[in-house]
Amino acid sequence: MTKHPEFHNIDDGSDAIVRQLAEGLSAHIYPGDQAMISVVSVDPGAAGSMHHHPEEQWGFCIEGSGMRYQGDDEIPFAKGDFWRTPGGVPHTMKGGPEGCRVLDIFAPPRDEYRKPGSGFGTD
Repeated sequence: MTKHPEFHNIDDGSDAIVRQLAEGLSAHIYPGDQAMISVVSVDPGAAGSMHHHPEEQWGFCIEGSGMRYQGDDEIPFAKGDFWRTPGGVPHTMKGGPEGCRVLDIFAPPRDEYRKPGSGFGTD
């Protein structure tokens, strides 16, 4: 059966743009015209660097737990939690004891994430 080009599976990243955001943080990215999603896997205890970008970002914890650093706040999160990060606000996250998987939604799409690579694209 031929796979439809507009359908994807969260557990099969074979058709995604892959970025290694930091050691222990990898993203499978699916860009659209007006928005983009990124499925981020975070190893236990792995943390990204604080960064910011002009795009609005929503995050949803699919599994696991972690700590969200947003502006001056440290907010623990677990499966089912979701959050909004306005454009320009410094942020990152750290994986909990079992790590986590987070679905990020960017609007508009981030140009830096339209190609494979490493880092958050804001360095």
